[in-house]
Amino acid sequence: MAVHKRSYHAYAGELTPRWSRFLIVSRYAFRNGLSSRPLTAYFALCFFYPLAFALALCANHNPRLLVLFHTSAFFDVNAKLFFHFLAVQGTLGFILTALVGPGLVSPDLANNALPLYFCRPFSRAEYVLGKMFVLLALLSLVTWVPGEALFLVQSSLAGVSWMAANFWIMGSIFLGSAVEILVFSLLALALSAWVKRRMAAGAALLGVFFFGAGFGQAINAVLRTKYGFLIDLAKLIARVEDQLFRQRPSTGIPAADAWLVLVAIGVFCVFLLEKKVKAYEVVRG
Repeated sequence: MAVHKRSYHAYAGELTPRWSRFLIVSRYAFRNGLSSRPLTAYFALCFFYPLAFALALCANHNPRLLVLFHTSAFFDVNAKLFFHFLAVQGTLGFILTALVGPGLVSPDLANNALPLYFCRPFSRAEYVLGKMFVLLALLSLVTWVPGEALFLVQSSLAGVSWMAANFWIMGSIFLGSAVEILVFSLLALALSAWVKRRMAAGAALLGVFFFGAGFGQAINAVLRTKYGFLIDLAKLIARVEDQLFRQRPSTGIPAADAWLVLVAIGVFCVFLLEKKVKAYEVVRG
């Protein structure tokens, strides 16, 4: 429409609230990310273990089954059980991150689409938060949401006294899940931003974990130390969760060192995103 006809006018409809604009990016990222049927099937598969866990809790408090098998309980429900539950769901969540995360930022960079985002009233922080919210939501549904639901199921079956004595486990489930979610999400976004090919970014994310584990073991064997685990992300997360669930340490590294390294990794990932996510990039020949 020609401007000289003076029939052009600005948009006068309702504006999206400033605080929720990042959800626009999330909405389209969800649509693209879950459009794959295999990915949707895998996401559904992640709920089979929590369902089996819930059925086991119900069986553990079924008087008829207990009398039939001449036992007072099939297994003890304690912090160690929820610790192992979170370990299983965390592994499934990492695989989910490797499938979804690399495709969040890399297509926008490969197709030079970031200027289309930032020419609008949209900040880089909102863009990153919108992309990250996809992983935050999906991983939450896989980790702490079913974990807290199972804790409530056990509390309803065992009574108020059990819930009062073990109420701290709820906080451990949430904090342990939050550590996993933030580390996985920040790593996936940072690698997706720097490795513009989706498959290569997914391979890089897997390589960070497996290479760190192998190299850490080599350092421990050669130098006869336990500090090689400081470059093994899986061991770092496990050490933090050991402390949260009051379990015997699975590695010889202090929990404070594990927390410090994980925070440093998160800060470094934010630094990588800040360097790469921008409206334009200067290339020097």
